[in-house]
Amino acid sequence: MMGNKKRTWALVMNGARARILRGLDDRDTDGLPELVMKSEGLHVKASLAGGPSRPAPGRGGRHRSRDVRHDPVAEDMRAFARQVIALLECHRRAGELDRLVIYAEHDVLGNLRLSMPMMLRRLVLREVPKNLLLLSEADLRQAITDAMHNAGVTG
Repeated sequence: MMGNKKRTWALVMNGARARILRGLDDRDTDGLPELVMKSEGLHVKASLAGGPSRPAPGRGGRHRSRDVRHDPVAEDMRAFARQVIALLECHRRAGELDRLVIYAEHDVLGNLRLSMPMMLRRLVLREVPKNLLLLSEADLRQAITDAMHNAGVTG
């Protein structure tokens, strides 16, 4: 870390899309470009295509009952949360971020908590159960920095 300046990033996410804003503390520039990730939805695609998530025919041509615990949408959300966490963890290990603010839907926050390694978890300043994905990058950056300042979170 250069000097005492903290490098704060923001993760804004729902179950299928994530935006990562870097350089929120940098008041001299607009910060680094935003990172965007999308879920591949592999479990849902497999389910729709009749892949492993569909029930197999049982005896007499009848289908076995579906496993009620199997939910391809929830599985995709968990897998996507793990992908996003893996990316953030790589950047943490590279020393590129010191603090993290998370805005995500309630269920997504839970999936993130389950996947987040302790060293990354220690960098989390705030978790806000709110979906801000539809904001433009400039509006999103402004909304997050305003919320951080209102909460007394400064560089």
